[in-house]
Amino acid sequence: MYERVINLIGDEDFQKIQNAKILLVGVGGVGSFAYIALIRSGFLNITVIDKDIVELSNMNRQLVANLNTIGMLKVEVAKNLAEEFNKSIKITPISAFLSKDNINTLDNDYDFIIDACDTIEAKLELIRFASTHNIKIISAMGCGNRVDASKIIITTLDKTNNDPLAKKLRKLVKENNLNMKIPVVTTYELPYKKGKVDSLITFPGIAGLLIVNYIINDLLGFTNQKRS
Repeated sequence: MYERVINLIGDEDFQKIQNAKILLVGVGGVGSFAYIALIRSGFLNITVIDKDIVELSNMNRQLVANLNTIGMLKVEVAKNLAEEFNKSIKITPISAFLSKDNINTLDNDYDFIIDACDTIEAKLELIRFASTHNIKIISAMGCGNRVDASKIIITTLDKTNNDPLAKKLRKLVKENNLNMKIPVVTTYELPYKKGKVDSLITFPGIAGLLIVNYIINDLLGFTNQKRS
């Protein structure tokens, strides 16, 4: 099932993907696209944290949402999706809201943390946890109320623009003397509207795929020179 991945990057680099241990926090819009990209790329060890259940309003943008999963825990749906694809995948579902009170119950040997959660407090704690345990992390910033997905980029937290969520997080990270250079997925497009946060599937979809692409490139040490 992974022949085309292996043919592209080779057996040795594919083993790096299969051996990597990933923590994914949030399996909603951005997180569900990242999750599917992980399992279809060959990652075999993924911990998924999310407290929410699937709701009808998730249908427009979340890959865990369909008419048969309404009312189910998102992490359980995610586990089922992985097992339908590859029985060898080890998925650890944790139904919880991540906070400073429970974050230290997690393993500290992940190769990468994907922050796709909604709350700024959890984002801050994930950055702190990653720093304390020397774990790489990539964080999703604001995706709502935008319409031009071509403006989505990966940059570092200190270089974000036109992103209200990133602005608040920068302030907290600075106040807590944490790393401002962590990679983030963001957009430099101003919000299309204010108020209630709404979303097209293109934004979280592209953001989630970019996150996994970043992780693969980082794990394999790819550079423009190596690709050529």
